[in-house]
Amino acid sequence: MKKDASISSHPLIIDKLTKARDISATSESFRVLIHQITTLLLYEACASLSLTSRKIETPLKCMEGHEIEESLAIVPILRAGITMSNAASKLFPEAPVVHIGLKRDESTLEAKTYFEGQLNNPSETTCIVLDPMLATGGTANAACTTLKSWGVKKIIFVGIVGAPEGLSSLRKTHPDIEIYLASLDNNLNRNGYIVPGLGDAGDRLFGTV
Repeated sequence: MKKDASISSHPLIIDKLTKARDISATSESFRVLIHQITTLLLYEACASLSLTSRKIETPLKCMEGHEIEESLAIVPILRAGITMSNAASKLFPEAPVVHIGLKRDESTLEAKTYFEGQLNNPSETTCIVLDPMLATGGTANAACTTLKSWGVKKIIFVGIVGAPEGLSSLRKTHPDIEIYLASLDNNLNRNGYIVPGLGDAGDRLFGTV
């Protein structure tokens, strides 16, 4: 079983997350901050990826270098995961982006699927699931369940802010996945929002209400 989660303590992430939490942040600045935090989190999350050797030629001589061995796919949970996927695509430009659309029913807090992308070789692919919020855990659980139903063996979940309830739910349902968060916050309120949280990440990212 994996440990509960890796919660970042990096000063850059803490600084940028504080700026993103601030209600005065505009949609433009919020998007930039989420993009930057995602990039920094992926640096930490990808430490477990395996490497394979490859001979190359530098301008001076031949040498044996290393490259990531695993086949990667970026899996943003729509819609809030889009900005995170843009950051991931800059790090892994050759990785396919497989969108999964999940919407939380505000009355039941359960996740409902409205869109699923496709993955060519799921059994050979490591999937990086991206969602800013790990609140009740419903959407993250549903996304991971979908990927496993396709045959995916390794999943890495990367989120910005999580609640203990959501982390517990995701860990209980999918004990084998790796989980990386910028922060584990206090709790969920009665409406299922993370406290102190970020507010509605999708609305803040895209300037909607």
